[in-house]
Amino acid sequence: MSNPIQPNVKLVSRSDYRETYANSVQVRVNVWDFFLVFGTMQQASETQVEVHNFQGIYLSPQQAKALAAVLNQNVANYESAFGEIKLDPRMNPSGPVH
Repeated sequence: MSNPIQPNVKLVSRSDYRETYANSVQVRVNVWDFFLVFGTMQQASETQVEVHNFQGIYLSPQQAKALAAVLNQNVANYESAFGEIKLDPRMNPSGPVH
């Protein structure tokens, strides 16, 4: 069985394209889609952290799975080049699903 011909992909940035730093990503899931909310987390006081959300992106389940695969591969490549990425053990990556 032959593979279908892959199209050439041309990346074009829209006039409103922006790059922004995020150190917080919240994920909400329902039966139809995944919703990623990006923000910046700041220590407001000794006992309070504020997350300032600035962008929400909806993904289909298929795009979410493709993104997970691409991120896993890139994290593995990064760790091969620069060493293991250490996570704070107090930060539990699982949380409530909304």
